Amino acid sequence: MIGIKFVVREGALQGRLPVQKLARTCVAECTLAAAGLTARRAGLAEVPVARVDDGAVATAFLSERHLLINGRAPVSFAPLSRFWRTADGWVRTHANYPHHRARLLEALGVPEDAAAVEAALAERSALAVEEAVYAAGGLAVALRSPGEWAAHPQAAAIAKRPLVEQGRLDTARVRTFAPLDTSPLLPAAGLRVLDLTRVLAGPVATRTLALLGADVLRLDAPRLPELPDQHADTGIGKRSATLDLATDRQTFEELLAAADVVVTGYRPGALDRFGLSAEALAERRPGVVVAQLSAWGAYGPWRERRGFDSLVQAATGIAVLEGSAERPGALPAQALDHGTGYLLAAAVLRALTEQSYEGGSRFVRLALARTARWLTDGADGRGDGSDRTDMVAGDVESDSYDGPGPWLAETDSALGRLRYALSPVSFEGGPADWSRPPVPWGTDAARWH
Repeated sequence: MIGIKFVVREGALQGRLPVQKLARTCVAECTLAAAGLTARRAGLAEVPVARVDDGAVATAFLSERHLLINGRAPVSFAPLSRFWRTADGWVRTHANYPHHRARLLEALGVPEDAAAVEAALAERSALAVEEAVYAAGGLAVALRSPGEWAAHPQAAAIAKRPLVEQGRLDTARVRTFAPLDTSPLLPAAGLRVLDLTRVLAGPVATRTLALLGADVLRLDAPRLPELPDQHADTGIGKRSATLDLATDRQTFEELLAAADVVVTGYRPGALDRFGLSAEALAERRPGVVVAQLSAWGAYGPWRERRGFDSLVQAATGIAVLEGSAERPGALPAQALDHGTGYLLAAAVLRALTEQSYEGGSRFVRLALARTARWLTDGADGRGDGSDRTDMVAGDVESDSYDGPGPWLAETDSALGRLRYALSPVSFEGGPADWSRPPVPWGTDAARWH
Protein backbone atom coordinates (compact mmCIF):
# COMPACT_ATOMS: atom_id res chain seq x y z
CA MET A 1 0.00 0.00 0.00
CA ILE A 2 1.28 3.46 -0.94
CA GLY A 3 0.45 6.34 1.37
CA ILE A 4 0.66 10.02 0.50
CA LYS A 5 -0.35 13.07 2.48
CA PHE A 6 -1.07 16.42 0.85
CA VAL A 7 -0.97 19.75 2.64
CA VAL A 8 -3.02 22.11 0.48
CA ARG A 9 -2.30 25.81 0.88
CA GLU A 10 -4.47 27.92 -1.38
CA GLY A 11 -2.69 30.86 -2.94
CA ALA A 12 0.76 29.28 -2.89
CA LEU A 13 0.91 29.49 -6.70
CA GLN A 14 -1.86 31.67 -8.07
CA GLY A 15 -2.67 31.70 -11.78
CA ARG A 16 -5.68 31.48 -14.03
CA LEU A 17 -4.64 28.00 -15.08
CA PRO A 18 -4.44 25.22 -12.45
CA VAL A 19 -0.69 25.58 -12.06
CA GLN A 20 -0.79 24.79 -8.34
CA LYS A 21 -2.41 21.43 -9.08
CA LEU A 22 0.12 20.70 -11.80
CA ALA A 23 3.03 21.54 -9.52
CA ARG A 24 1.61 19.45 -6.68
CA THR A 25 1.01 16.46 -8.95
CA CYS A 26 4.47 16.56 -10.55
CA VAL A 27 6.15 16.60 -7.16
CA ALA A 28 3.83 13.86 -5.90
CA GLU A 29 4.77 11.64 -8.84
CA CYS A 30 8.46 12.16 -8.10
CA THR A 31 8.04 11.61 -4.36
CA LEU A 32 6.08 8.39 -4.85
CA ALA A 33 8.69 7.12 -7.32
CA ALA A 34 11.46 7.88 -4.82
CA ALA A 35 9.59 6.17 -1.99
CA GLY A 36 8.90 3.16 -4.20
CA LEU A 37 12.55 2.70 -5.12
CA THR A 38 13.46 3.15 -1.45
CA ALA A 39 11.15 0.31 -0.46
CA ARG A 40 12.56 -1.91 -3.20
CA ARG A 41 16.18 -1.29 -2.25
CA ALA A 42 15.71 -1.38 1.53
CA GLY A 43 13.47 -4.46 1.47
CA LEU A 44 10.68 -2.64 3.29
CA ALA A 45 7.30 -4.32 3.69
CA GLU A 46 5.54 -1.03 2.94
CA VAL A 47 6.45 1.99 0.86
CA PRO A 48 7.40 4.97 3.07
CA VAL A 49 4.64 7.53 3.45
CA ALA A 50 5.12 10.48 1.11
CA ARG A 51 4.29 14.09 2.01
CA VAL A 52 3.60 16.86 -0.49
CA ASP A 53 3.20 20.35 0.98
CA ASP A 54 2.03 23.15 -1.31
CA GLY A 55 4.30 25.57 0.53
CA ALA A 56 7.38 23.49 -0.21
CA VAL A 57 6.23 22.94 -3.79
CA ALA A 58 5.61 26.64 -4.47
CA THR A 59 8.95 27.60 -2.94
CA ALA A 60 10.83 25.04 -5.02
CA PHE A 61 9.04 26.06 -8.24
CA LEU A 62 10.36 29.58 -7.62
CA SER A 63 13.81 28.43 -6.51
CA GLU A 64 15.67 30.67 -8.97
CA ARG A 65 13.88 33.72 -7.51
CA HIS A 66 14.53 32.76 -3.88
CA LEU A 67 18.25 32.22 -4.38
CA LEU A 68 20.54 34.72 -2.66
CA ILE A 69 24.34 34.71 -3.01
CA ASN A 70 25.96 36.77 -0.27
CA GLY A 71 22.65 38.60 0.00
CA ARG A 72 22.47 39.39 -3.71
CA ALA A 73 19.45 38.31 -5.74
CA PRO A 74 20.15 36.93 -9.22
CA VAL A 75 18.84 38.47 -12.42
CA SER A 76 16.37 36.02 -13.97
CA PHE A 77 15.94 37.50 -17.43
CA ALA A 78 18.18 39.70 -19.57
CA PRO A 79 16.75 43.00 -20.88
CA LEU A 80 16.16 41.61 -24.37
CA SER A 81 14.29 38.55 -23.08
CA ARG A 82 10.66 39.70 -23.06
CA PHE A 83 7.48 40.25 -25.03
CA TRP A 84 7.65 42.83 -27.81
CA ARG A 85 4.90 44.37 -29.94
CA THR A 86 5.07 43.60 -33.64
CA ALA A 87 3.13 45.05 -36.56
CA ASP A 88 0.34 42.51 -36.03
CA GLY A 89 0.68 41.19 -32.46
CA TRP A 90 3.39 40.08 -30.08
CA VAL A 91 6.60 38.08 -30.12
CA ARG A 92 8.53 36.59 -27.18
CA THR A 93 12.32 36.57 -27.35
CA HIS A 94 14.91 34.77 -25.26
CA ALA A 95 18.36 36.34 -25.12
CA ASN A 96 19.77 35.40 -21.72
CA TYR A 97 22.78 33.65 -23.26
CA PRO A 98 25.30 35.84 -25.14
CA HIS A 99 25.26 33.68 -28.28
CA HIS A 100 21.46 33.77 -28.47
CA ARG A 101 21.47 37.52 -27.94
CA ALA A 102 24.00 37.97 -30.75
CA ARG A 103 21.91 35.89 -33.15
CA LEU A 104 18.75 37.81 -32.32
CA LEU A 105 20.46 41.12 -33.04
CA GLU A 106 21.96 39.73 -36.23
CA ALA A 107 18.55 38.60 -37.48
CA LEU A 108 17.06 42.02 -36.79
CA GLY A 109 20.08 43.93 -38.09
CA VAL A 110 20.26 46.22 -35.06
CA PRO A 111 22.78 47.00 -32.28
CA GLU A 112 22.36 45.84 -28.70
CA ASP A 113 19.87 48.52 -27.78
CA ALA A 114 16.32 47.92 -26.54
CA ALA A 115 14.92 50.90 -28.42
CA ALA A 116 16.44 49.68 -31.69
CA VAL A 117 15.04 46.18 -31.14
CA GLU A 118 11.62 47.60 -30.34
CA ALA A 119 11.59 49.72 -33.48
CA ALA A 120 12.71 46.85 -35.72
CA LEU A 121 10.09 44.48 -34.36
CA ALA A 122 7.28 47.02 -34.65
CA GLU A 123 7.75 47.04 -38.44
CA ARG A 124 7.48 43.25 -38.91
CA SER A 125 4.86 40.57 -38.44
CA ALA A 126 5.25 38.22 -35.50
CA LEU A 127 5.51 35.12 -37.71
CA ALA A 128 8.11 36.79 -39.94
CA VAL A 129 10.20 37.58 -36.85
CA GLU A 130 9.80 34.02 -35.58
CA GLU A 131 11.13 32.54 -38.81
CA ALA A 132 13.92 35.07 -39.35
CA VAL A 133 15.31 34.74 -35.83
CA TYR A 134 15.08 30.94 -35.96
CA ALA A 135 16.94 30.91 -39.29
CA ALA A 136 19.71 32.94 -37.66
CA GLY A 137 19.97 30.49 -34.75
CA GLY A 138 18.23 32.77 -32.28
CA LEU A 139 15.09 32.40 -30.20
CA ALA A 140 11.80 34.18 -30.84
CA VAL A 141 8.24 32.84 -30.88
CA ALA A 142 5.04 34.52 -32.04
CA LEU A 143 2.28 34.79 -29.47
CA ARG A 144 -0.52 32.34 -30.28
CA SER A 145 -3.95 31.76 -28.82
CA PRO A 146 -4.84 28.23 -27.68
CA GLY A 147 -6.87 27.78 -30.86
CA GLU A 148 -4.05 28.95 -33.09
CA TRP A 149 -1.64 26.58 -31.39
CA ALA A 150 -4.10 23.69 -31.68
CA ALA A 151 -4.13 24.22 -35.45
CA HIS A 152 -0.33 24.13 -35.65
CA PRO A 153 1.23 20.86 -36.90
CA GLN A 154 3.59 20.78 -33.92
CA ALA A 155 0.62 20.75 -31.54
CA ALA A 156 -0.90 17.89 -33.54
CA ALA A 157 2.35 15.91 -33.27
CA ILE A 158 2.52 16.48 -29.51
CA ALA A 159 -1.09 15.45 -28.99
CA LYS A 160 -0.33 11.96 -30.31
CA ARG A 161 2.27 11.29 -27.64
CA PRO A 162 1.93 10.45 -23.94
CA LEU A 163 3.03 12.90 -21.29
CA VAL A 164 5.89 10.57 -20.35
CA GLU A 165 7.29 8.40 -23.14
CA GLN A 166 9.18 5.33 -21.99
CA GLY A 167 10.36 2.00 -23.25
CA ARG A 168 12.99 -0.73 -23.28
CA LEU A 169 16.01 -0.61 -25.54
CA ASP A 170 17.35 -4.15 -25.10
CA THR A 171 17.24 -7.20 -22.83
CA ALA A 172 20.09 -6.27 -20.50
CA ARG A 173 20.25 -8.23 -17.27
CA VAL A 174 18.21 -7.38 -14.20
CA ARG A 175 19.68 -4.52 -12.19
CA THR A 176 20.95 -5.50 -8.76
CA PHE A 177 21.35 -2.91 -6.03
CA ALA A 178 23.60 -2.92 -3.01
CA PRO A 179 21.60 -3.15 0.23
CA LEU A 180 20.20 0.21 1.28
CA ASP A 181 20.78 0.79 4.97
CA THR A 182 21.66 4.47 5.02
CA SER A 183 20.17 7.10 7.27
CA PRO A 184 18.53 9.06 5.79
CA LEU A 185 17.22 6.59 3.21
CA LEU A 186 18.73 7.48 -0.17
CA PRO A 187 17.11 5.49 -3.00
CA ALA A 188 19.69 6.68 -5.57
CA ALA A 189 22.73 5.96 -3.39
CA GLY A 190 25.56 4.37 -5.36
CA LEU A 191 24.13 5.42 -8.72
CA ARG A 192 26.13 7.52 -11.15
CA VAL A 193 24.33 10.10 -13.28
CA LEU A 194 25.84 11.89 -16.26
CA ASP A 195 24.06 15.24 -16.47
CA LEU A 196 24.17 16.75 -19.96
CA THR A 197 21.48 19.36 -19.40
CA ARG A 198 21.23 23.12 -19.18
CA VAL A 199 18.94 25.89 -17.91
CA LEU A 200 16.14 24.59 -15.62
CA ALA A 201 14.09 21.49 -16.42
CA GLY A 202 16.91 18.98 -16.88
CA PRO A 203 19.01 20.40 -14.03
CA VAL A 204 15.96 20.30 -11.73
CA ALA A 205 15.63 16.58 -12.48
CA THR A 206 19.29 15.83 -11.81
CA ARG A 207 19.30 18.12 -8.75
CA THR A 208 16.53 15.89 -7.39
CA LEU A 209 18.49 12.73 -8.13
CA ALA A 210 21.44 14.27 -6.26
CA LEU A 211 19.18 14.92 -3.25
CA LEU A 212 18.28 11.22 -3.29
CA GLY A 213 21.91 10.14 -3.11
CA ALA A 214 23.11 9.88 -6.72
CA ASP A 215 26.62 10.93 -7.71
CA VAL A 216 25.65 13.52 -10.34
CA LEU A 217 28.38 14.82 -12.63
CA ARG A 218 27.26 17.66 -14.85
CA LEU A 219 29.17 18.01 -18.11
CA ASP A 220 29.22 21.17 -20.22
CA ALA A 221 31.06 22.13 -23.36
CA PRO A 222 33.87 24.52 -22.38
CA ARG A 223 32.77 27.02 -25.04
CA LEU A 224 29.23 27.33 -23.64
CA PRO A 225 29.46 28.48 -20.03
CA GLU A 226 26.27 28.39 -18.00
CA LEU A 227 24.80 31.52 -16.40
CA PRO A 228 26.49 31.54 -12.95
CA ASP A 229 23.40 32.26 -10.84
CA GLN A 230 21.33 29.71 -12.72
CA HIS A 231 24.06 27.14 -12.23
CA ALA A 232 24.20 27.91 -8.50
CA ASP A 233 20.46 27.34 -8.12
CA THR A 234 20.33 24.03 -9.99
CA GLY A 235 23.80 22.75 -9.09
CA ILE A 236 23.15 21.92 -5.46
CA GLY A 237 24.35 18.42 -4.64
CA LYS A 238 26.24 17.97 -7.92
CA ARG A 239 29.74 18.22 -9.30
CA SER A 240 30.47 20.29 -12.41
CA ALA A 241 33.03 19.60 -15.14
CA THR A 242 33.70 20.68 -18.70
CA LEU A 243 34.35 18.26 -21.53
CA ASP A 244 34.65 18.78 -25.27
CA LEU A 245 32.93 15.77 -26.82
CA ALA A 246 34.44 16.58 -30.20
CA THR A 247 38.03 16.22 -29.00
CA ASP A 248 37.94 14.03 -25.88
CA ARG A 249 35.71 11.08 -26.62
CA GLN A 250 37.88 8.72 -24.58
CA THR A 251 37.10 10.53 -21.34
CA PHE A 252 33.40 10.45 -22.09
CA GLU A 253 33.50 6.74 -22.91
CA GLU A 254 35.24 6.06 -19.59
CA LEU A 255 32.51 8.01 -17.79
CA LEU A 256 29.76 6.24 -19.71
CA ALA A 257 31.19 2.81 -18.95
CA ALA A 258 30.48 3.35 -15.23
CA ALA A 259 27.30 5.43 -15.55
CA ASP A 260 23.86 4.18 -14.53
CA VAL A 261 21.85 7.10 -15.93
CA VAL A 262 22.45 9.60 -18.72
CA VAL A 263 20.24 12.69 -18.82
CA THR A 264 20.29 14.95 -21.90
CA GLY A 265 18.55 18.28 -22.36
CA TYR A 266 19.58 19.36 -25.84
CA ARG A 267 17.50 19.48 -29.02
CA PRO A 268 16.51 16.02 -30.28
CA GLY A 269 19.28 14.68 -32.47
CA ALA A 270 21.76 17.42 -31.52
CA LEU A 271 24.00 14.94 -29.69
CA ASP A 272 23.56 11.99 -32.04
CA ARG A 273 26.79 12.80 -33.88
CA PHE A 274 28.61 12.06 -30.63
CA GLY A 275 26.92 8.66 -30.31
CA LEU A 276 24.52 9.90 -27.65
CA SER A 277 21.22 8.65 -29.01
CA ALA A 278 19.44 6.36 -26.59
CA GLU A 279 20.07 3.35 -28.79
CA ALA A 280 23.78 4.08 -29.23
CA LEU A 281 24.27 4.65 -25.50
CA ALA A 282 22.53 1.38 -24.63
CA GLU A 283 24.64 -0.49 -27.15
CA ARG A 284 27.84 0.68 -25.47
CA ARG A 285 26.50 0.63 -21.91
CA PRO A 286 23.88 -2.14 -21.53
CA GLY A 287 21.60 -1.50 -18.58
CA VAL A 288 21.76 2.30 -18.79
CA VAL A 289 18.71 4.51 -18.28
CA VAL A 290 18.62 7.33 -20.84
CA ALA A 291 16.43 10.32 -19.98
CA GLN A 292 15.80 12.84 -22.75
CA LEU A 293 14.26 16.28 -22.41
CA SER A 294 13.42 18.88 -25.05
CA ALA A 295 11.28 21.98 -25.47
CA TRP A 296 9.06 20.98 -28.39
CA GLY A 297 9.34 17.19 -28.48
CA ALA A 298 11.25 14.66 -30.56
CA TYR A 299 8.64 14.72 -33.32
CA GLY A 300 6.85 17.20 -35.54
CA PRO A 301 8.17 20.12 -37.63
CA TRP A 302 9.60 21.94 -34.60
CA ARG A 303 11.49 18.96 -33.19
CA GLU A 304 14.88 20.49 -34.02
CA ARG A 305 14.08 23.95 -32.67
CA ARG A 306 15.54 25.36 -29.49
CA GLY A 307 13.12 26.48 -26.85
CA PHE A 308 12.64 27.59 -23.27
CA ASP A 309 9.74 27.66 -20.82
CA SER A 310 8.84 31.27 -21.60
CA LEU A 311 8.77 30.59 -25.35
CA VAL A 312 6.62 27.49 -24.93
CA GLN A 313 4.16 29.52 -22.83
CA ALA A 314 3.94 32.07 -25.65
CA ALA A 315 3.50 29.55 -28.47
CA THR A 316 1.01 27.21 -26.80
CA GLY A 317 -1.53 29.82 -25.72
CA ILE A 318 -0.62 29.88 -22.04
CA ALA A 319 0.48 33.54 -22.25
CA VAL A 320 -2.94 34.43 -23.70
CA LEU A 321 -4.81 32.40 -21.08
CA GLU A 322 -2.80 34.02 -18.27
CA GLY A 323 -3.28 37.46 -19.83
CA SER A 324 -4.93 38.25 -23.13
CA ALA A 325 -4.14 38.55 -26.82
CA GLU A 326 -3.75 42.30 -26.25
CA ARG A 327 -1.56 41.96 -23.18
CA PRO A 328 0.12 38.55 -22.77
CA GLY A 329 0.76 37.21 -19.31
CA ALA A 330 2.80 34.41 -17.75
CA LEU A 331 2.44 31.60 -15.26
CA PRO A 332 3.35 32.54 -11.67
CA ALA A 333 6.43 30.31 -11.98
CA GLN A 334 8.39 28.66 -14.75
CA ALA A 335 6.15 25.71 -14.07
CA LEU A 336 6.76 23.93 -17.36
CA ASP A 337 10.46 23.75 -16.55
CA HIS A 338 10.09 22.75 -12.92
CA GLY A 339 7.13 20.44 -13.44
CA THR A 340 8.78 18.61 -16.32
CA GLY A 341 11.97 18.32 -14.27
CA TYR A 342 10.20 16.51 -11.44
CA LEU A 343 8.35 14.27 -13.90
CA LEU A 344 11.67 13.42 -15.57
CA ALA A 345 13.24 12.51 -12.23
CA ALA A 346 10.18 10.38 -11.42
CA ALA A 347 10.46 8.58 -14.76
CA VAL A 348 14.15 7.79 -14.11
CA LEU A 349 13.40 6.46 -10.62
CA ARG A 350 10.59 4.26 -11.95
CA ALA A 351 12.80 2.96 -14.76
CA LEU A 352 15.42 1.96 -12.20
CA THR A 353 12.78 0.18 -10.14
CA GLU A 354 11.48 -1.66 -13.20
CA GLN A 355 15.01 -2.72 -14.11
CA SER A 356 15.33 -4.40 -10.74
CA TYR A 357 12.45 -6.68 -11.71
CA GLU A 358 12.68 -7.01 -15.49
CA GLY A 359 16.10 -5.77 -16.62
CA GLY A 360 16.61 -4.01 -19.92
CA SER A 361 18.17 -0.68 -20.82
CA ARG A 362 15.48 1.98 -20.67
CA PHE A 363 14.64 5.34 -22.16
CA VAL A 364 12.29 8.03 -20.88
CA ARG A 365 11.40 11.18 -22.80
CA LEU A 366 9.53 14.39 -21.93
CA ALA A 367 8.93 17.75 -23.58
CA LEU A 368 7.94 21.14 -22.18
CA ALA A 369 5.30 21.56 -24.88
CA ARG A 370 3.69 18.25 -23.91
CA THR A 371 3.57 19.37 -20.27
CA ALA A 372 1.96 22.59 -21.50
CA ARG A 373 -0.77 20.56 -23.20
CA TRP A 374 -1.33 18.67 -19.95
CA LEU A 375 -1.78 21.97 -18.12
CA THR A 376 -4.07 23.59 -20.67
CA ASP A 377 -6.19 20.57 -21.65
CA GLY A 378 -9.81 21.63 -21.26
CA ALA A 379 -8.94 25.27 -20.58
CA ASP A 380 -10.19 26.45 -23.99
CA GLY A 381 -13.35 24.37 -24.03
CA ARG A 382 -12.20 21.66 -26.46
CA GLY A 383 -11.06 19.07 -23.93
CA ASP A 384 -12.55 17.72 -20.73
CA GLY A 385 -9.45 18.17 -18.60
CA SER A 386 -8.97 14.41 -18.17
CA ASP A 387 -5.31 14.71 -19.17
CA ARG A 388 -4.60 17.35 -16.57
CA THR A 389 -3.67 17.25 -12.91
CA ASP A 390 -5.82 14.91 -10.84
CA MET A 391 -3.65 11.81 -11.20
CA VAL A 392 -2.58 11.28 -7.60
CA ALA A 393 -4.96 10.74 -4.68
CA GLY A 394 -4.18 10.71 -0.97
CA ASP A 395 -5.04 12.12 2.43
CA VAL A 396 -5.54 15.88 2.33
CA GLU A 397 -5.28 18.54 4.99
CA SER A 398 -5.55 22.29 4.54
CA ASP A 399 -3.39 25.02 6.02
CA SER A 400 -2.60 28.67 5.41
CA TYR A 401 0.24 29.96 3.25
CA ASP A 402 2.28 32.70 4.89
CA GLY A 403 5.23 32.80 2.51
CA PRO A 404 8.25 30.67 1.65
CA GLY A 405 10.20 31.08 4.88
CA PRO A 406 9.80 27.55 6.30
CA TRP A 407 11.14 26.02 3.08
CA LEU A 408 14.28 28.13 2.68
CA ALA A 409 17.73 27.23 4.03
CA GLU A 410 21.20 28.76 4.13
CA THR A 411 24.69 27.34 3.76
CA ASP A 412 28.24 28.39 3.07
CA SER A 413 29.79 27.40 -0.24
CA ALA A 414 32.66 28.17 -2.59
CA LEU A 415 30.29 30.71 -4.14
CA GLY A 416 29.64 32.47 -0.85
CA ARG A 417 26.79 32.41 1.61
CA LEU A 418 23.73 30.92 -0.11
CA ARG A 419 20.04 31.10 0.62
CA TYR A 420 18.20 28.46 -1.37
CA ALA A 421 14.92 26.58 -1.63
CA LEU A 422 14.67 23.15 -0.06
CA SER A 423 13.44 20.24 -2.14
CA PRO A 424 9.70 19.49 -2.00
CA VAL A 425 10.40 15.74 -2.38
CA SER A 426 9.75 14.37 1.09
CA PHE A 427 9.01 10.87 2.36
CA GLU A 428 9.31 9.11 5.70
CA GLY A 429 12.98 8.47 6.47
CA GLY A 430 14.15 10.32 3.37
CA PRO A 431 16.62 13.22 3.05
CA ALA A 432 15.66 16.73 4.11
CA ASP A 433 18.48 18.54 2.31
CA TRP A 434 21.36 18.03 -0.11
CA SER A 435 24.63 16.68 1.18
CA ARG A 436 26.77 19.32 -0.55
CA PRO A 437 26.41 22.91 -1.80
CA PRO A 438 26.88 23.89 -5.45
CA VAL A 439 30.32 24.53 -6.87
CA PRO A 440 31.41 27.12 -9.45
CA TRP A 441 30.79 26.05 -13.02
CA GLY A 442 33.39 23.68 -14.47
CA THR A 443 35.58 23.37 -11.37
CA ASP A 444 35.58 19.57 -11.00
CA ALA A 445 37.51 16.93 -12.91
CA ALA A 446 35.58 14.88 -15.47
CA ARG A 447 35.81 11.63 -13.55
CA TRP A 448 33.79 9.63 -11.05
CA HIS A 449 34.62 9.59 -7.37
